[in-house]
Amino acid sequence: MVVERETVVAGVLDLTVDAHVHTGFSSGREAVGVVVSAADRAGLTALTFADQAGPDTAWLTAYADAVRRARHRTELTLRVAAEVEVVRPDGWLALPPDLAQLDALSVAVSALPIGGELLDARQIRDRLDAGVFTSAQVAEHLVGATIKGIERASRYVPAQLARPLALLAQSGVDDSAVSPELVADLAAACRSTGTVVEISEAWRSPSPRMVQALRDAAVALVPASDARYAAEVGRWQYLRRV
Repeated sequence: MVVERETVVAGVLDLTVDAHVHTGFSSGREAVGVVVSAADRAGLTALTFADQAGPDTAWLTAYADAVRRARHRTELTLRVAAEVEVVRPDGWLALPPDLAQLDALSVAVSALPIGGELLDARQIRDRLDAGVFTSAQVAEHLVGATIKGIERASRYVPAQLARPLALLAQSGVDDSAVSPELVADLAAACRSTGTVVEISEAWRSPSPRMVQALRDAAVALVPASDARYAAEVGRWQYLRRV
């Protein structure tokens, strides 16, 4: 399948684009058509559907078909993506069985893959409190897994990075733990793979500091509501601040 990459300019944030919305196929609450209508009302020009998918997902064909049908009823550019999780330190992804339906993969790291485990935010906090990890070590492992995840995803279809480093804040770690060297490594990986970084309205991630660092490093940034409800599509508060 030949996929046209969305045109995204590093340093420029186009608030008429929403690069990550959900539907009733997964963690959202609305039908595809309802979301598209909401995007029209919000004055958007482009929308990327990024429902959460994994190895057991059986609805990708119906999902993609629904988006394709919606293309005939709107002037918006509609893309079909799936949000997938990094599940191993080597960047292994919990991919759905058929990627042929997809225009993009949105890569998320919602748990830290380390030592053969997937640690959620509470487990990370417990290990930090016990002195098992330092904040710097958590940041290093998280950035490393993120880089390997987007490298792996980009082998298949264009990649975008969902709510980057949000796991740090959830674990009580300030993103100042992400050293300039780690930021440079992440930025270089995004540039080399053509990965665009989502700035998530719902997750307030990445932080304004990290947004500026990525912008300074010429990483392509894109607005993402991460909307579960149609009323949230293309509605920006955090994005306008950063």
